[in-house]
Amino acid sequence: MEWNCQMLSQMEGREVYDMLRLRVDVFVVEQCCAYPELDGLDIEAIHIIGRDSLGIAAYARLLPPGVKYNAPAIGRVIVRPDRRGTGLGHELMKKALARSVSEWAPEQIRLQAQFHLKDFYEGHGFAAISEPYDEDGIPHIDMVWAAGEDS
Repeated sequence: MEWNCQMLSQMEGREVYDMLRLRVDVFVVEQCCAYPELDGLDIEAIHIIGRDSLGIAAYARLLPPGVKYNAPAIGRVIVRPDRRGTGLGHELMKKALARSVSEWAPEQIRLQAQFHLKDFYEGHGFAAISEPYDEDGIPHIDMVWAAGEDS
């Protein structure tokens, strides 16, 4: 697995296309959820991409403090369908947390999790801070990771 962390302006056109295609394939098509995937936040984000011989296998978007919340945020966490269940999602989250900590040294990191993935994120040190709510037809929950706690 080859990993890259970069800003959108540093990415080649094909890599941007592949990233957006994976996000649309999963979040819009697979999950049958019509929502504005292109939300204007990609330009300020750090994009973590794990690539294998078939292309992008894992992806997450890191938002700096002040873009969506006062704290940094991790979002758009994806593992390609054929790589799910292999531990790649855990590797991706470790990289996303490590990069967020090294980049911004935050006291907290936020995310909006699909509710069925609550246990997965809890396994990486996140705690629920909201009740489940509907986001574009999918149950979500707000979660936070706090510096100094076990992750």
